[in-house]
Amino acid sequence: MTSRRKFLTSAAALAGATALAPARTFAAKPKITWRMQTYAGPALAEHVVKPAIEMFNRIAGEEMQIELYFADQLVPTGELFRALQKGIIDAVQSDDDSMASPTEVTTFGGYFPFGSRYSLDVPVLFNQYGLGQIWEEEYAKVGVKHLSAGAWDPCHFATKKPITSLNDLKGLRVFTFPTAGRFLAKFGVVPVSIPWEDVEMAMQTGELDGIAWSGITEDYTVGWANVTDYFLTNNISGAWIGSFFANMDRYNELPAHLKDLLQLTMDSSHYYRQWWYWGGEANLRVNGTKMKLTSIPDEEWATVEAEAHKFWETIAKESPTKAKVVEIFKKYNADMAKAGRPYRYG
Repeated sequence: MTSRRKFLTSAAALAGATALAPARTFAAKPKITWRMQTYAGPALAEHVVKPAIEMFNRIAGEEMQIELYFADQLVPTGELFRALQKGIIDAVQSDDDSMASPTEVTTFGGYFPFGSRYSLDVPVLFNQYGLGQIWEEEYAKVGVKHLSAGAWDPCHFATKKPITSLNDLKGLRVFTFPTAGRFLAKFGVVPVSIPWEDVEMAMQTGELDGIAWSGITEDYTVGWANVTDYFLTNNISGAWIGSFFANMDRYNELPAHLKDLLQLTMDSSHYYRQWWYWGGEANLRVNGTKMKLTSIPDEEWATVEAEAHKFWETIAKESPTKAKVVEIFKKYNADMAKAGRPYRYG
C-alpha cells in the first residue's frame, strides 16, 4: 500500500497542477479568503461542490473568495475535523463519519443503514424533523459551525463477482464507510479502510473485492465502473448524508450578507445533486454499459432491513443524544409508511 501510494503521488505530480487545481477564483486580492476541502476527488467535485463554490466566488468578488481543495489535498480526510477545529482550514464538505468527527451524531453521517429511502428524505429530516438543530448544537459544543446538510447518492455494492444472495456477501473485502461497515459486518462483509485515491488500484490488484461507497453515478464518474463488473440494485440507504462545516470563529467573522450568500451557495449545491444523482442513477441503470445489474430477492433483503432496525436500537443505547436521533428516524419512517404512495410503498 505504501509503495502504491508513492506511485500515485508521483503520478499526480507528473500530471501537473491542473488535475489538483482548486476551484477558480475571481478576485486577485479578496478581503476574506477561506480554504475549503471536500471529501470528493477532482472528477466528483466537478459536480458535488465546484460549480457552487465558483458561483460564490463570482458573486462575492473582492469581498471574499473560497479556495476549494479536493480529497486529501491539504489534510487526509480522516483529519478534516481536527484541521477545521484548529483553523488550519476554514470549511469542509464531508460526512461526519468520514472526517472522524467526535460528536454524538457522527454515526448518522454518511450512510445510516435504512435511515432513508430517497434523497428528499434527508432535507426533510433536517429541516422539518429536527436533525438540523441537533447537529448545530452538537458541533457548537466543539467549536465548529454546522452549516447545512444535504443528500447525495444511495449506497450500493459494486463488485468483481455477481451478488444474488446474502451468502455472496460473506468474506467480501469491501471499501465502505465506518458505520456502514460496522453494519455490513453482520453479513460477513470485511470492511476495509484505505485512502479514497487507492481504491481503484486496490480493486485491480485484488486487495478489494468490492465497493459499498456510492451509487452507480459515482461509480461511472470516478472510474470505479472500469474496475468492477457487477452492480447490486439493493441498497442499505437511499441517500448519503453530507454537510458543509466551518470553523466557528471564521464563520462568526463574516458579515450577515456573506453568511446569506454562503447559505444560498450551499442550497444551490444541494439542488444540483438532487437532480444529478436522481437522474443519473436511473439513466446508468438503463443505458450504462460497464456493469451488469444483479439483485437479491426482496424477501431475502427484507431480513437485512429488519437487522438494520435492531442496529438502530444498539446505537440508541450508546447515549441520550443518539437515542433522540434514532427516535426521529423511527418516527419519520413510520410517518412516511403511513403516508403511503409516493412516499413509501412496497
